[in-house]
Amino acid sequence: MHKIVTLSLAAVFSSASLFAQTQVPNPGFESWGNTAPGVSGEPTSWYSNTSGSNIAKLASITCFQCTNPVHSGSYSVRLETISYLGSAVNGSLTTGVVDAPNLTKSNGYIGTVNYSTSSDDRRTAFTGRPDSIVGYYQYSQGGSGEQGKVRAILHTGDYYDPETPTNYHPDPTANKIGDALFLTPTSNVSSWTRFSVPFTYVSANNPAYIMINMTPSANQNTTVTGSQIWFDDISFIYNASGISQITNNQNLKAYYADKTFYVDLLNVNDEQSTLSIFDLTGKLVSSQKIENNKLNTINVSTLNAGMYLYQVIGSTYHKVGKFIID
Repeated sequence: MHKIVTLSLAAVFSSASLFAQTQVPNPGFESWGNTAPGVSGEPTSWYSNTSGSNIAKLASITCFQCTNPVHSGSYSVRLETISYLGSAVNGSLTTGVVDAPNLTKSNGYIGTVNYSTSSDDRRTAFTGRPDSIVGYYQYSQGGSGEQGKVRAILHTGDYYDPETPTNYHPDPTANKIGDALFLTPTSNVSSWTRFSVPFTYVSANNPAYIMINMTPSANQNTTVTGSQIWFDDISFIYNASGISQITNNQNLKAYYADKTFYVDLLNVNDEQSTLSIFDLTGKLVSSQKIENNKLNTINVSTLNAGMYLYQVIGSTYHKVGKFIID
C-alpha cells in the first residue's frame, strides 16, 4: 500500500469544468539537470547564477539540491548567499536569467533576457490569473535584518526585476499584468512553513508569461553572507466562483490501496465534492462527483503504473496530494 502525500502538491492542475489553472513546470524541484544527489546544480526549468550572464556565472554556486529537509517527494532546493571576491552574492533561483552587467552589485537584476546573449530569452509560458502563489519554506539568517523573498510577476513580452530602468534594461512595467510578493520574517524559520500571498493585478488582460524570483537575501545590496532558504512545493491557487477562501479540511482523508482510491468524507458536511486525478503532465485522467458523509471508493485499475496527482474540492475546502500506482 502506498500512502497518500496529503501535504501541498508538487504540481496540481484543476479540472477545466471547474476553472482553468496554469502551474509552472517542476514546482516541487524533483527534476534536476547536470547534477547528482547532494551535488549542486539547477532544478529543471529553473535557473541560478550558474546559468546566468557571463559575469553572474563567475561567482561560486548559490543553488543546491537537497534530500534533507524536504517537504514532499525526494528533493527540495536550498539557496545561499555566499562571498565572492569580498562581496556578498545573493543566492537566487528564477525562471528567468540572473544578470550581472558588471561587478557592481546595484547594477544586477533578474530578467527574461540574458544580458550576455540576447538570443537567450527565458520566458515561462503562463496564461492563468491565479488568486495567490503558495509554497513551503525554511529559513536561516546569515545576520540580523536579513529576510528571504519570493516574487512572482505575470507579464507579456519581456520583464526585468527590479523594474527601474537603467543603462542595462528598459522599463518593463507596460508589460505587467500583476505580481505577488512574499517576504519572510527577519528571523529563523526552522520547520516547513506555508506561505501564501495574493496577486495584485494592474491589468484586466491575461498574461502570457510568469517570472518567479526567489532569494534568501531580499536586500539586493546586502553585505551579509550565509543566509539560507529552502523551498518546496510551489503552486498557484485559483478560487472557484463563490469561494472566498480555500482551506484544507482535516476531517477529509484520502488514500490509495489495491487499485482503489478512497476518499473518506464520513465527517465532512458539504453540498458537493469532486475528485479529480491528473497524470504528471497535468492531463485530467479521471473526474467525478463524490458523496459526503460516506467512504467513497473509486476504481483506478485502468490507470497505468506511475505517480498521479489528486484534488478533492468542495465549496469550503481544497485538498491536494499525490499517490503511486505500481
